[in-house]
Amino acid sequence: MAAAPVLHSDLLDRLGREIAAGVHPAGTVLTLARLEARFGVSRTVVREAVRVLESLGMVEPRRRVGVVVQDVSTWTVLDPRVIGWRLAGPGRDAQLRSLTQLRHAVEPTAARLAAQARGAGQGPELVRLARRLRELGEQGLGDTEEYLQADVDFHLLLIRLSGNEMFLGLQRTIAEVLIGRTRVGLTPAWPAPHSLDDHEAVARAVAAGQEEAAEAASRAVVAEVWLELDDPGRRDVAPSRSTAGRGDAAEQARPGDAPGEVSDAPE
Repeated sequence: MAAAPVLHSDLLDRLGREIAAGVHPAGTVLTLARLEARFGVSRTVVREAVRVLESLGMVEPRRRVGVVVQDVSTWTVLDPRVIGWRLAGPGRDAQLRSLTQLRHAVEPTAARLAAQARGAGQGPELVRLARRLRELGEQGLGDTEEYLQADVDFHLLLIRLSGNEMFLGLQRTIAEVLIGRTRVGLTPAWPAPHSLDDHEAVARAVAAGQEEAAEAASRAVVAEVWLELDDPGRRDVAPSRSTAGRGDAAEQARPGDAPGEVSDAPE
C-alpha cells in the first residue's frame, strides 16, 4: 500500500515545530530542493508551506540563497499555530510563562471593563460557567475535555464582555493557551479550591458591577496558574476535607497578586 501523500499542512506543521524547537536555529538556510527530497513532496507543497511560515515571520526566502530561518523576535508569536508549536517543544515552560504574563496583563482589566457594563446581560451565564468549573473540579475532573471546554468558554466570555476590541483580538491566543496547557498535562485534575472560588468571585462581581472586586479576583485566577508554573508541586494535589468547598475569594485573607508582587489591598 502506498504511503499517504504529505499535504502542505502536514509539512507546515512539521517545519513549524522544528523551527520552534530550535532544530533549525536562526540563520539556518533551507532550500526548496532539500525540503522536497527530505519529505518526498512536490515543489508546490514546499512553496505553500514556506509561504505560510514567511507570513508568520519565521522564515525569509532570499534569491540565490534559500529560505532563511528568522529570529524569534520577528515571529507572529500570538498566532495560535506558533503558540502550539512552541508549546510542543523544549521551550514549553518559558512559553507558558510568557503567555501567563500576557494573561495577567489583560484579563484583570477585561474583568473590570466587563463589570462596568454589568456583564452586558450575560452575567448569569458567566456565573453558570464558574459553577460548572467548581462541579467538575471538585470531582477531580480538572484535566478533562469537559473542564477545558467550560474554562475556555468562561475566559473567552469574560474577554468578550470587556467590549475592548484589542482584547477581542486575543481570544484565539487565550484559548490556545488554555488548550495547550491541558494538552501538555499541566492542568491539575484537582484545581486549587481557591482558584475555583476566584472564578466564581469574578463572575459574581461582573454580574453585580463590582469593578475592583472583579479585577482583583481575575488577577488571583491568573496568579494561581503562574504559581503552578513556578511550583509544579501545587498541581494534582487532591484537596483535604478542611479546604474543599470553602468560601469565595473575597472572603479569603489572600492577595491575588502574581509571584513577586506586593498587594496594596487593605489588611
